[in-house]
Amino acid sequence: TAWSVLQLGGSELDAVEKGCSQCEIDQCDGSVGYGGSPDESGETTLDAMIMDGNTMEVGAVADLRHVKNAIGVARKVIEYTKHTLLVGESASLFAVRMGFPYEDLTTQKSLSMYSKWLNQSCQPNYWKNVVPDSSESCGPYKRPEKVTYREEQTISQSSVHNHDTIGMVVIGESGTVASGTSTNGAIHKIPGRVGDSPIAGAGSYADSTAGGAAATGDGDIMMRFLPSYQAVEYMRMGTDPTVACQKVISRIQKYAPKFFGAVICANTTGSYGAACNNIPGFTQFHFMVSSPLLSRPTEQVVDCI
Repeated sequence: TAWSVLQLGGSELDAVEKGCSQCEIDQCDGSVGYGGSPDESGETTLDAMIMDGNTMEVGAVADLRHVKNAIGVARKVIEYTKHTLLVGESASLFAVRMGFPYEDLTTQKSLSMYSKWLNQSCQPNYWKNVVPDSSESCGPYKRPEKVTYREEQTISQSSVHNHDTIGMVVIGESGTVASGTSTNGAIHKIPGRVGDSPIAGAGSYADSTAGGAAATGDGDIMMRFLPSYQAVEYMRMGTDPTVACQKVISRIQKYAPKFFGAVICANTTGSYGAACNNIPGFTQFHFMVSSPLLSRPTEQVVDCI
């Protein structure tokens, strides 16, 4: 979809928006758009961002409710406000003012995922150091009277099967770069949680003087390292896109060796690459590429490191 937008003369930002919007409509992988990844209260909320690598403008929404086209709303943040990030119910009100329909994001599928989780004593979840014991029962949780902190294990809650993001980098004919992301976040997240996707430099980053990058995986861990920003900075120094992606993954590995995540990178000349962290069940990363050198959109695969 994004490629055809470019071929019809649309801008790089148009391509990112329409490409990610298509994924929202298709409910890609269940992890993008409405009706997937219900939070702890059973609601699906959306995070998205879009970035213009010419002006460095970013539009983003997080914890967006009752509006399906998250990346479309993010684009309107750039076009009609001086802000960068809008969140929660207030972001939904902004979306309605911009003409987006207010509708339910719940589906039969998301309801059944939620009830199944409740029946499994709310496992897995994202709480720690609370009472009752979050590893074997549902909440409501609260702080214990006497706190004994357990060493946090940086093992991804997010597995390959319950969390992903559409991340996209578009390089125009003249080397102009745009990027964007859209996701419904981590399944069973604590309401109000915002992941890496709508955070500039974490979920994605675009700079027309260097390149663009986008990340997917366990956003709670990955956002701490601004991997997309870091990858673009490596490419600015002349690092090959594949190596730039690998270096970013390696930095996170030092602190969270078992994290689930991957990064895609592309520079202004059109070279591209990707890297992922090798964990059980996730040894390769697949991503799609469209370019003048390829007759059709082509799936590429990299081995995780």
